Amino acid sequence: MDKDKGFIDSYLKTNAREFFPYSDAIWTYAELGCSEDKSSELLCRLLESHGFKVAKGVAQMPTAFVAEWGKGAPTIGFNCEYDALPGLSQSEKETKEPVVAGAPGHGCGHNILGVGSIMAAVALKNWIQSVNATGTIKVFGTPAEEICVGKPFMARDGLFNGCDAILDWHPWDKNGANYDTCNAYFNIKYHFSGRTSHGNSPWEGRSALDTGLLMGHAIEMLREHIPPNTPDAANTVNYTFSDVGPEYASVVPDRCTLWVVGRMNTSDLAETIIQRLHKCAEGASIATGTSWRYEMITASHEKIPNKTLASVLHKNLAQIGPPAFEPHEIELAKSWQKELQVPENGLSQAIEPFHGGASAVSDNSEFSWFAPFAMVWIAGGPTGIGWHNWQISQCSGGSVGRRAMQVAANVLACSAIDLIQNPEIIKEAKKELANILGSRKYKPLLPEGTTPPININEKTMEKYRSLMAEFYKSNPAAK
Repeated sequence: MDKDKGFIDSYLKTNAREFFPYSDAIWTYAELGCSEDKSSELLCRLLESHGFKVAKGVAQMPTAFVAEWGKGAPTIGFNCEYDALPGLSQSEKETKEPVVAGAPGHGCGHNILGVGSIMAAVALKNWIQSVNATGTIKVFGTPAEEICVGKPFMARDGLFNGCDAILDWHPWDKNGANYDTCNAYFNIKYHFSGRTSHGNSPWEGRSALDTGLLMGHAIEMLREHIPPNTPDAANTVNYTFSDVGPEYASVVPDRCTLWVVGRMNTSDLAETIIQRLHKCAEGASIATGTSWRYEMITASHEKIPNKTLASVLHKNLAQIGPPAFEPHEIELAKSWQKELQVPENGLSQAIEPFHGGASAVSDNSEFSWFAPFAMVWIAGGPTGIGWHNWQISQCSGGSVGRRAMQVAANVLACSAIDLIQNPEIIKEAKKELANILGSRKYKPLLPEGTTPPININEKTMEKYRSLMAEFYKSNPAAK
C-alpha cells in the first residue's frame, strides 16, 4: 500500500471509533423512508463538524441533503442512505427479540451505509488537505431508498449535475465490485371511486372493488405480453389491494386502491408498461361505471454500468481485503445458517470475481445517468440467509456491521484518491458512459408536478416512535 492510501488506512484505524456512535444511534432510531428526521439531522451535524457545508431539505424532501467540501476538479460524489425497514426491530441479542414488537429496524444496514460513506468522505478530505491537492467532495443524503424515492426527485432537480464520478457501497453477504446494471422501477397507486349501496340492492351502487378486481385481471393478461428479460433482471409487475371499503360484505365498496410495483430492464419499456397500466385502469373504470386516478409514488431508471470505474473499486478491495471477522462472529453466523438449514459458511472472507450482470433494484441507478457510477459490496451479514431480516438488523447494530463499514470507507476513499491522482481514469469512465448512453439523455420518469411522498410512512412512525424512544442510544452530536 502506497503512502497516500496508507494515510487513509491509518486515519480510519485511528478515528473510526468517532463514527461508530453515529451508526449506533441511527440503528436505534430505525426511521422509515421520508421520516428519517433524527437520522438525517444527525448525519448533517456530523458532516458540519468536519467542515462540510450542508444544504438541508433539498428536492422538497425534509430529510434529503447535499453536503460539499473543497474546490476544483475532480468532483467526487458519495451516496448516503439511512432509512430502515418496517417490522424488523431487533435488539443486540443473538436470538430473535425485537426492541419493540412490530417496529422498524435496520434489516438492510443503511445505518452503517450512510455513516460509512461519510467516513470515506471525511478521510478523503483529510488526505486532500495533507497533500495540498485539489478536489471537491459531495455527499448526497438520499431518503427512502427502500421505496426508491429519494434519488429520482433529487435527480429531477439537477442535484447530481457536475460530478465527475460517484461512488457507493452496500453491506451484503459477499465482497465484490462489479460493473452490473439494475432494472428501472416504478411504484404507482391506482385509486378507484364508486358509490355505496346496501348489499340487498347492489344495482344501486358502483363497486370500486369490482374495478380493482378487473384491473388486476387485466394485469394478469398483460404479463404475457411483457418481454421477460433474463432471470437476474426479470421484467416483473406485482400488485396488491392496499385499501378497500367500507369493510362490510353487506355494503358495496365505494373505494379501492390497487398498488402496483414494476421492474423493467429499460426505462423506455417502463414508460410503455406504465401507459398500458393506465389503460387497464381506464378500461376497468369504464366497465364498472366508476372513476379513477393514479398516484405516482416514484420511478427510477435502469443503472448504466461502468466497467472502468468499477475496476478501480475492485482493485482497491483486493488490496485492502474483506473484513477480518472474529471467530465468535463467524460461529454466530454459522449457528443462524444451521437453524435455517443452509450451508454453514459463516461470513464471507473471499472476494467475488470481477464481472458484469445485474443486481437488485435500487434508485442509486439515477446517479449513473449523470456521471460514471460504481459501487462495492462488503460482507456485513451471513451468506445464504437472504437480506431484510432480523439477523441483518442484529449485524448492522453490532461489531460485524462496524467492520464492514470501516472496510467500505477505506475502499471508497482509496478509490477516490486514484481518481484524483489519475485524471485519465475519469476521462475513460466518462467515455464509456457516453458510448453506452449514445444519444439518450436523462429524462425524469416522474410526471410533471409529481411531489415526493414525504408522508408515506408518517403514520407508522407516529405509532412506534414514542415506544422506541426509551431505547435510543445517546446522540453523539447532542449539545
